Amino acid sequence: MTDTSATGTVLRLETVAKTFTLHLQDSQVPVLHNVSFEVPIGQCVVLGGESGAGKSTIMKMVYGSYAADSGRILVRHRDGQVDLAAAAPREVIAVRRESMGYVSQFLRAVPRVAALDVVAEPLMESGLSRDAARERAGELLERLSIPRRLWELPPATFSGGEQQRVNIARGFATTRGLMLLDEPTASLDARNRAVVIEMIRERLAAGTGILAIFHDHDVRDAVANEIVDVAAFTPVRELVAA
Repeated sequence: MTDTSATGTVLRLETVAKTFTLHLQDSQVPVLHNVSFEVPIGQCVVLGGESGAGKSTIMKMVYGSYAADSGRILVRHRDGQVDLAAAAPREVIAVRRESMGYVSQFLRAVPRVAALDVVAEPLMESGLSRDAARERAGELLERLSIPRRLWELPPATFSGGEQQRVNIARGFATTRGLMLLDEPTASLDARNRAVVIEMIRERLAAGTGILAIFHDHDVRDAVANEIVDVAAFTPVRELVAA
């Protein structure tokens, strides 16, 4: 078995395949096949390709939201690695808590929880005291231009751009070996895009490996070490009887 820790990578996909089943049509749609690439320590690998190519599907398989049909998804975890394509649910949760950060396109927060506590939660889960976690959360919210008057309000009341900045602050609150970024700057103005670029570069310099999707080419060009063309992994999509 290949050891990601021995080769300087935080993530490796080996011949991963994915097919979706359309139950109403009693058929299957091949989406991805032979997906193979790696994310080295301290580098940003961007998934490129047209809409519908399968970028988000790859991201969701790495996060464990989608199951892979075959292949291996190897993530550095603790002193070794975990194959997320074959891992038990409890192992996937442990990897998410300890080894993988994720900034999605949408904020999913518990209703009526203050923005400050939304950002502080992963810090407290990692062992930081509530006061220290809230202090760090405040620093991130301030850096991302969330006014102090909003910190004690639930993000559900915020604008889309404000919600996304809370989402980014939460994702960057803890330091993990691997970060997944799915369109983190989609709702941001130029100033806050620049802040996020700076935050990404800081994480890369600290040794975090990043797998990202960016439709904003300026952001992509500013941080990407490599662009993986997902079209190379897309089969001819024909319906196959289930």
